[in-house]
Formats: sequence, structure tokens, C-alpha cells
Amino acid sequence: MASTYTPLGVELMATGENAGTWGTKTNTNLNILEQIAGGYVVQTLNAAGAGANTTTLSVSDGSTGATLATRTIILGAESAQTISGNKIVTIPIDVEAFYFIKNSTSGSYTVQLKYASGSGDSVTWATTDKGWKIIYATANDGTNPDIAEITVGGLPGGSDTQIQYNDSGSFGGDANLVWNASTGLNIGTSKELRLQDDSGSEYVGMKASNGTTDYTMTWPAGVAGGNGYVLKSTTGGVLSWAELEAGGTAWQAVKTTGFTAVAGQGYFCNTTGGAFTLTLPSSPTIGDEVTFVDYAGTFDSDNLTIARNSEKINGAAADLTVATERAANTLVYTDGTQGWLLRSN
Repeated sequence: MASTYTPLGVELMATGENAGTWGTKTNTNLNILEQIAGGYVVQTLNAAGAGANTTTLSVSDGSTGATLATRTIILGAESAQTISGNKIVTIPIDVEAFYFIKNSTSGSYTVQLKYASGSGDSVTWATTDKGWKIIYATANDGTNPDIAEITVGGLPGGSDTQIQYNDSGSFGGDANLVWNASTGLNIGTSKELRLQDDSGSEYVGMKASNGTTDYTMTWPAGVAGGNGYVLKSTTGGVLSWAELEAGGTAWQAVKTTGFTAVAGQGYFCNTTGGAFTLTLPSSPTIGDEVTFVDYAGTFDSDNLTIARNSEKINGAAADLTVATERAANTLVYTDGTQGWLLRSN
């Protein structure tokens, strides 16, 4: 009984056949298997010309070197073969294997890989696609077998730094969704960030106004200290929690030594033990208020000093000394020109 061959050329020897040459043939089979497992070959495509647009790949039974008995195939040339027309590469209808194949051609032409006959699926490299594909020749039908592309990932879509997303099964990118290594995620051209509700039917959207001057909002490090707090911002966009109570002032315990005030709070200041300093908040915003009261009626003998903390008080770049017994006043911040303005309660 004569030997038979697999679709990739491996010889299947019959019992008692090839006496004296069995070892040589077995070594050839092993070489073919090694080639299939990890071989690499460059396959030049037929040059342009009449009837020359098809390159036919075949298998050499019982011998090494067949392109199709190699796992990795470069179509064209190592440094790209110039082609001047669309190319077709065919394989025998019974070949079943997977390959790593690169289109290494130059020129705006397609390269199609298909079975030699039938109307099954094929795989085509587009005119600008000069990359690698993972190919599975299925041999799934004796008449119309399919060649399939195995998609593991894909080339990034869009341009450099654009965030990738699923664009109909391929990677996509958009100039309005960009990652900047210095500043982070950028959403451009008045696009908005949408936060969907649990049902997915409603959302809260956030976007910048047209003509916005660049600024950054920095959120507080933690949640508010209780109910009734509101967010306040400095001129630098740093947010903080501020307590909002009836009457607009959050009164604090009696102070007997120097301290830094917080906008929106009121302080009973007891200077019985000696004069001390109330330092106004840093980076105030318009409407910020600080209230102070002479707790023990001793401001006349032991003054309370209001340190301006780089802002003006009543338009002057000087600290304020309060020397009136039973004084009860509120400072309201206006702007960099007048600073904190004093009003009597």
C-alpha cells in the first residue's frame, strides 16, 4: 500500500513500506512539523502583467520548503515588494491551518487571500493595510471553504494620545477624547461628561461654557462635617466645605488665644488674659464674612488685633486694632482693591 499525504505534505507511510528509507522520511516529516510549528518564509507575489495578478501557493508532498507548511508568512518582500495592481493569493481547497501573515507590499493595492476554488469567505488587506493578520484556513466545506481572520486586538484608531473605544468592533479614536500625560483626560470642543442615573434613561451632563478661560476645580479631601454645608471656592478654584446656618453665621466657642478665622464663622473673643490676634482667612472670595464680639468687655484694655493675612482692611494694607469695649463687628470681603470692609452689627 502506497504512502498518503496530509494537506500540508506530511507523509503517512503504510505498514511495511519504505524499508531502508523510513528513517529519512521520518526526519523529513519531523522537519515539516517543525516548519509548521514555527517556520518563517518570504513569499514573493507575481509581478504585474497579463494574468499575473494571482500567486498560487501549493504543498510539496513529502518535502520541506512549501510556503503553506510554514507558520509565519511574509507576502511580498522583507523590505516591501512594489506591486502595481490588486493581488490574489490562493491556497489548495483542503488546507486547514492557521497562519501569521504580513502584507509587505508597497503601492495602493489590495492583497486577497482565498481558496483556489469555491465561493467561501476570504481575507483582504486594504490598500493602506500593510500589517499582520492572524489567518485561519478552515477547510470547513469541500466545495466552498472559508478563510477567516482571527481578531485578537487591532491597531489603535485615530491619532496619537486619543482614547480608544469600540467603534463597531474595531478600535476607534476621536480628537475630542484625548489623554494628556501632564493634565490627564481632556474632553474637547464643548463636549460633555454625562453621569447616567441607575435606570440609564436620565443623566447629569457637565461641560465648559463657550469662551471659558482655563481654570481647574480642586475638590475637598473629604465629605462635609455635617448637614447644611455648602461648597465654596477660592479664586484659584480650590473648593472647601462651609457650614450654612440660620442667620448666616456659624458661632464658635469662646477664643482666648490667637487663631485663624474661617469664613462664615463668628467668634466670641475673650482678651481678659491678654491681647491676642485674630488672623483673617487666606484667599477669600467676595461675600465672605467673619464676625467677632468682645466677650468680656476688655478690648479697651487688652486689644484684639485683626491680622489682614495679605489682604487689605477698609482699603488699607494694615492690620486693624480693635480697642472699643463691647465691640461687635463683622468684616465682609469685597475685592483686592478694598479688601475686608468693616460693618457694625
